[in-house]
Amino acid sequence: MKGLIRRPWAQAVLGWLLWVVLVVTRRTLRWRHENLDCASEVLKNDAPCIVLFWHGRIPLALGIAQVWWVRNKLRCMISPSADGEFIAQALARARFPAIRVSSAKKGDTSKARAAVAGFREAVSWLQDGGMLAITPDGPRGPNEVIAAGAIQIAKRSGAPIFLVGVAADPAWRLDTWDKVMFAKPFGRGATAWEGPFHVPRDIDEPGAASLINDLSGRLSALTRRAEDLASFPSGGR
Repeated sequence: MKGLIRRPWAQAVLGWLLWVVLVVTRRTLRWRHENLDCASEVLKNDAPCIVLFWHGRIPLALGIAQVWWVRNKLRCMISPSADGEFIAQALARARFPAIRVSSAKKGDTSKARAAVAGFREAVSWLQDGGMLAITPDGPRGPNEVIAAGAIQIAKRSGAPIFLVGVAADPAWRLDTWDKVMFAKPFGRGATAWEGPFHVPRDIDEPGAASLINDLSGRLSALTRRAEDLASFPSGGR
């Protein structure tokens, strides 16, 4: 099955299907955005920024994208894995071209070089005023735990981080490692925002670990808040 999915024609079909899901989700759901004002200056000034949301909410991503389409420089960070290929194709159709980067296993020099190149491309993109969307627990998890790479990109680039919880109701949740959520058409979608957060240039390893723990908890709380907003349009239970 994995061999079939990796074939170019299968990737193209899956990419097209995911793009259709993204478009239907954006167009048929009634979207609500809470605390979007925290990002108003970035939107107004086209300043560099990083947006983090969980990997399992990629099928809902255009609920976030419709907010950011006022900007000219938009990209997303996607793994170079087989799964990442069709996701990258779908998001490129939705005007979010990808920077392909992933962590490399110890001893894998070719992947390590690719990871370094992708990291540098991401930092350069941000320093040139771009916006970069990252699912910081992908592509392998653990679920809802921010990987160190996103923090390192923010540290090196100096770009602020915005956390976005995103949810839909009613929705299907699959039994995957990231509990991926697909919205049912004609329901409700919601996002909940917090930020900006800045990573100090001189942060040490214990400080980075503490920050990762804090931001992971905040992003999960925002995701639960978005779930409440989507389920209860008046603002929660």
